[in-house]
Amino acid sequence: MVLQVWETLKETITAYTGLSPAAFFTVLALAFAVYQVVSGFFVSPEEHRPRSTEVYPQSEPLPPPVQLGEITEDELKQYDGSDSKKPLLMAIKGQIYDVSQSRMFYGPGGPYALFAGKDASRALAKMSFEDIDLTGDISGLGPFELEALQDWEYKFMSKYVKVGTIQKKVGEGKEETSETKADAEESPSTNTGEEASVVTRDETSRSIDEKTAETTENKDVANGDASKEDNYLGYWFGS
Repeated sequence: MVLQVWETLKETITAYTGLSPAAFFTVLALAFAVYQVVSGFFVSPEEHRPRSTEVYPQSEPLPPPVQLGEITEDELKQYDGSDSKKPLLMAIKGQIYDVSQSRMFYGPGGPYALFAGKDASRALAKMSFEDIDLTGDISGLGPFELEALQDWEYKFMSKYVKVGTIQKKVGEGKEETSETKADAEESPSTNTGEEASVVTRDETSRSIDEKTAETTENKDVANGDASKEDNYLGYWFGS
């Protein structure tokens, strides 16, 4: 049945066009291609716009970073990305950077979202995601961890804008004050040194006087003994 239809179609093409079936379909394909090219010149820009732009509209440009100055760690937590109207901030070694351009990494749902709004120096150095390491305390870290932290800091400095610093806690200042007082108590004052030198000079002068007196006394004794000896010898030898 199919063969009969095909034979009938070939005879019809040849009878009406005078072309073979192969030539007819070739001409038909070329005509369709020419139609597509010519119709493209008459399409409006709106219709010719790629569909990807319509499905994924361009995001609005980010506002310029705002300098915050010195803020506390509690104030830094307000910039963890939960409020889309606020910039996305993160700190490393006490320096705060605006990471809003990498919201896909540090924003809510991102792989590093737990670092946002915090000083994550220790976590970055140890590559840890534990809550206990989400702190700026880097005491006790090894050389390799400190080197890794330094690499992170260079990356932040070259890619993001610094917008502030974390305010030091009051306790840290008190500890420094107490240490300073302790050092002041341990270190002797200049007056004490001068007094000590005066005492030493007095003792030295006293010892010199005592030695001089002792020497004089010994000489007197020696002279007395010598005179006694002379008298004793003169008595025996008749001199």
